[in-house]
Amino acid sequence: MNDSGTTTDKFVFPKLTNYLREASAFIAIGGLVYATVLITVVFSPEMSAIGYAPEQPVAYSHALHAGDLGIDCRYCHTSVETTAKANIPPTATCMNCHSTIKTESEKLALVRKSAETGEPIQWVRVHDLPDFAYFNHAGHIQSGVGCVSCHGRVDRMEVVEQVKPLTMGWCLECHRDPDANIRPKEFVTDMSWVADGDPAVIGADLRQQHNISPSTNCTTCHR
Repeated sequence: MNDSGTTTDKFVFPKLTNYLREASAFIAIGGLVYATVLITVVFSPEMSAIGYAPEQPVAYSHALHAGDLGIDCRYCHTSVETTAKANIPPTATCMNCHSTIKTESEKLALVRKSAETGEPIQWVRVHDLPDFAYFNHAGHIQSGVGCVSCHGRVDRMEVVEQVKPLTMGWCLECHRDPDANIRPKEFVTDMSWVADGDPAVIGADLRQQHNISPSTNCTTCHR
């Protein structure tokens, strides 16, 4: 009842509100911990597949073939300059050499069997982008982006492994500032190529010459 003698309703908060301060502090701390764990996990090498090096059905050494023997990437991956995908070489490509070289090697038993039966070798994909991401090898090769920029020094790998994160952020970083990764097209598969000067300056000049303008539009990769 107030001073005038009339009765007024008094609003009373439920007892549950007494715990809101403690609960809000707990939620804030828990949210911070959750965000920290989430960011750590998402951006960890394990989540980006860095270091992924699956065992292949045939122990093919890129260090020997691409490194010591100097076989150009395009000898095996013949479609890399003209199509979106870099093809896995058919057994016939292997037999171009191994019909006369190492013909009795036990390591090549599966290769010979594949050649005889026509059954393809079930190679395990190493660099495997999600289905919702579109990547065009030919567009990058024709723009002068070296194989090494994405795949690392494959010519030194006994077993091919993923050395770059291949995440959206990593791709966008290059699309926004591609100069350091652009080289003369004749050296695109040369993994030991070293720029005669500042790579970014050389790349910027080549980008202007060839009118290279990487897109950062979402529809470029998500179609």
